[in-house]
Amino acid sequence: MFYIHQTKCISAQLTWNTINLNELQLSQNNILPAKEPSYDSIPPAMFRRMGKAVRLSSGAALPLLHQQTFNGIVIGTANGGLEDCIKFLNQIIQYEEGRLTPTNFVQSTTNAIASQLAFFSANKGHNSTHVHRGLAFENALLEVAMLLTEHPQNNYLAGGVDEISAYQNNIELLSGSYKKEEILNTNLYTSNTPGSIPGEGCVMFALNKVKENATAHVKAISTLHSEKEEDVLQHLKDFIKDNPIDLILSGEGGDNRFTHFYTAVETVLPNKTIARFKHLCGEYTTASSFALWFACSILQTNNIPAHALKKEGANKPYKNILIYNNYMGKQHSFMLVTV
Repeated sequence: MFYIHQTKCISAQLTWNTINLNELQLSQNNILPAKEPSYDSIPPAMFRRMGKAVRLSSGAALPLLHQQTFNGIVIGTANGGLEDCIKFLNQIIQYEEGRLTPTNFVQSTTNAIASQLAFFSANKGHNSTHVHRGLAFENALLEVAMLLTEHPQNNYLAGGVDEISAYQNNIELLSGSYKKEEILNTNLYTSNTPGSIPGEGCVMFALNKVKENATAHVKAISTLHSEKEEDVLQHLKDFIKDNPIDLILSGEGGDNRFTHFYTAVETVLPNKTIARFKHLCGEYTTASSFALWFACSILQTNNIPAHALKKEGANKPYKNILIYNNYMGKQHSFMLVTV
């Protein structure tokens, strides 16, 4: 499909500049907030007006935008700047639809992220945003794959981003998406209760068709909408047919309502090494972007932090990684990442 050449990640872990995944950062008040960098590359006048999602995206993307020219920008985000959206809606009531502050409205639209990156780099090329909940990031990558099929000489910037919004967090908590009991991410997989821990973050990728000096090769991506375990297993068997797998990177998030999907996937590939990532980044709609970044890190270092390892197989070195993630037991994605 395409090759990953550079990545930048802002997450709840030490993934910016000096990367240290062996030192697990703990959740705070049942959430995993992103550890934001200093954002020195963002002009202060612009920074003051930025919502968190735009801020995270700009911080992660600017180092890549400064290093090369991209023919297009494709972003996956389920909610965009939801916090700014709520602020704008509250202003409508507060000022009785009078003189409203336009900044909150401009920063709240989901396509504000991709458009802001285009403004920063004066990029007039392809610009799009995917907002398909738990498959937003995967659909962004699939679009890049189609663009590169048509324009194999091009370079594209793709990313996944979502923020923790107080309003959205309350809604998801009431719906049962997040755990109601106090819990640390170190106990996420042994909790055996409904819900997970909310997270946030942004990962950006420089993608093209050039194999030379690539960090990783995204060989295949496939998605599925289903609540039936047998559908997921059949989809997986078709997806991995004739493809060797050394490591399963599992999106298991401690929600006992959906653990059976991950257990079933693991039985299809017995004796393989299994690692997990949701205790690092938390549960959010584009968490699979962190998984892809994590897969790139594993392929480069051939090392998995002990806290992320669920089961060690005999397939080292890790050259072929299967990422499986599902969002709320309905949206499933598979990515095959190789050296």
